Amino acid sequence: MAATPQADADPVRAFIAQTVAEHDVVLFMKGVPDQPRCGFSSLAVQILDQLEAPFVGVDVLQDEALREGIKAFTDWPTIPQLYVKGEFVGGSDIVKEMFQAGELQALMVEKGVALGQE
Repeated sequence: MAATPQADADPVRAFIAQTVAEHDVVLFMKGVPDQPRCGFSSLAVQILDQLEAPFVGVDVLQDEALREGIKAFTDWPTIPQLYVKGEFVGGSDIVKEMFQAGELQALMVEKGVALGQE
């Protein structure tokens, strides 16, 4: 059997995988896009808003299992975490650096994310 039984048995991991697969841009964050609950999440939201990138925000503060599960999913210790077309991009610092260098917008265009269309 090629699939890992643990992934199928873990509802949090399944939720994360499904969310990332169903949406072009996903930000796992503390709070919601309209009311971020940490400065790093707020910064990531501001950058995505400035790019006019359509994205889904997932509040990890609603569920301890989700908050820990997202860290295990990517083996990345911090939140927020940005995904574009199923690919983990990084956390707040990486998103900021990529944005300032013009790389984040280029990545989204390359992946086929429609920017500026609300």
